[in-house]
Amino acid sequence: MATRSRSGLPRRIVVTGASGNAGTALLSRLAAHPEQPDIVAIARRIPPARDPYVGVTWCALDIADPDAEHVLTPIFAGADAVVHLVWGFQPSHRRDYLHRVGVDGTRAVMTAAAAAGVRHVVHMSSAAVYSAGAYGREVDESWSRDGVPTCVYSVDKVDAERFLDDFEKDPNAPVVTRFRPGFIGQSVAGPGLERYVLPEFVPSAITKHLPVMPIDRSLAVPAVHSDDVARASIAALERRAPGPFNLAAPTPVGAADFAAPFGCPTVPMPWRSLSAVAEATWRLRLQPVQGGWIDLAYNCPMLDCGRAREELGWSPVHDGPEVWSETVHGMQEGTGTGSPVLSVRTARERLAALVERGPIDRRIPS
Repeated sequence: MATRSRSGLPRRIVVTGASGNAGTALLSRLAAHPEQPDIVAIARRIPPARDPYVGVTWCALDIADPDAEHVLTPIFAGADAVVHLVWGFQPSHRRDYLHRVGVDGTRAVMTAAAAAGVRHVVHMSSAAVYSAGAYGREVDESWSRDGVPTCVYSVDKVDAERFLDDFEKDPNAPVVTRFRPGFIGQSVAGPGLERYVLPEFVPSAITKHLPVMPIDRSLAVPAVHSDDVARASIAALERRAPGPFNLAAPTPVGAADFAAPFGCPTVPMPWRSLSAVAEATWRLRLQPVQGGWIDLAYNCPMLDCGRAREELGWSPVHDGPEVWSETVHGMQEGTGTGSPVLSVRTARERLAALVERGPIDRRIPS
């Protein structure tokens, strides 16, 4: 039987992807919650036992494993709610693996939650599900969800939500909350972002010494702080709130905001040209970021967060440019955590991983 604290927070919560960016922020928030719920945390690699990763029960699992559903079902047994945060960004040249993590992993989590009798699942979707056509304008949760076809991340987020559309038709399915945030950032997420976007052979110090930044000055990217996402997650858990919720700060990250933390001059360049260059260098294995990410940045709309404000009582504490600046400074200063996902890696460690296991955009995580 599901149980809830006096505040309405479930007493036993399972968090997948608990060692990542959003998961770390959520664990910090839950640890400070006066009701102190029982937390089971799932990650591919268990972080060292120090804050905010202590005081929870850890289970090691790669959500992409074919038997993930059967492993998850007994873990979910007795849980009042599940918060599903797992997603994969690399290896970008292993499309099959990314699909197994994002789409098949979501299916495994939802199916296992239903089998275990879990009453509520919070799913971390993305503003990337929204169709192009409203760039620079706010859309609410009813905007069409065809995504950006050239961006693998967007395509898989759309596919995961389409699965949820069918899943929720079952009257025995748990209540599902879908969050659709913009870029999620915080200081300790910087090292993870660096690892995803910089080739291993490029020294991390380059982020402090960029000579110039080509950018399309029409840039307007919705962003939200990881802690603000954690607060929204707790509000949804307390209310067992169904349906989709946009999450973003009022001010988007513009071109000047994007370049400011790097302290370098900008050069105007059309975003389609930026995308073409990124795609070509990605195909040549010169850098790990596919051109579709540029397409997403210049097609994702702004987000109307009125529903989260009215139904969850949520409003962001941090503004968009602040979120981006904090994340970049975290990348430049090496402000990570003990989590393998957010840890700071030396140049020697990065080169060792390159030699032993190949580039991050091709190697299956171990």
